[in-house]
Amino acid sequence: MTLVRFGLLLAVTTLVAAGSRRSDPAPYTVVRRLPHDTAAYTQGLVYADGVFYESDGLYGQSRLRRVDVTSGRTLASVSLDADHFGEGLALANGRLFQLTWKEHIGYEYDVATLARVDSFSYDGEGWGLTFDGRWLIMSDGTANLRFLDPRSHRVGRQVSVHDGTSPLLRINELEYIRGELFANIYQSDRIVRIDPATGAVRGWIDLAGLMPRERRPPGMDVLNGIA
Repeated sequence: MTLVRFGLLLAVTTLVAAGSRRSDPAPYTVVRRLPHDTAAYTQGLVYADGVFYESDGLYGQSRLRRVDVTSGRTLASVSLDADHFGEGLALANGRLFQLTWKEHIGYEYDVATLARVDSFSYDGEGWGLTFDGRWLIMSDGTANLRFLDPRSHRVGRQVSVHDGTSPLLRINELEYIRGELFANIYQSDRIVRIDPATGAVRGWIDLAGLMPRERRPPGMDVLNGIA
């Protein structure tokens, strides 16, 4: 993703509770602010065992990082090849799965060592990724979500996301929370809540004003990263 296409960087990680069933924009309260490396082009975000795992993008700068939550300090990192653009990230069965944007390849890492242990290929672009306990759920910028088996990496099923009768495009970073999919919509300050069984939009969380454009440092683009 480039800044023009759908480059996503946010120095604030937003932790969103998933209890509401409202279909109208939900209010939010900032309960804590955490430091974040503003040079990291955040694409995928996972919280596990007291740390963040983050997939960063941009060609020549893409990497997988283990990050201290309190300080924002990088505890360990693995760089991607300069011609690979890091994208969505998910944790499943002790492995971290990382997508790339246009390179049609994903990587699998041991979560304890960040050692790369496998790779897999897919058609189209790679945007967001999450795990529902059985499937890796992948977005590609379209209205379609693919459900991949974490062992074989094969597509088990697909679902088309729709808001009413309209297909929902630009679905980006994903998180599976209490039976729902939460997703950033590229170039939007809203998070959408999706029924993973049907693809129907259940509601929206309006985060307008969380990081007003006049307060964003140079190079910051749009909201991305749910954990």
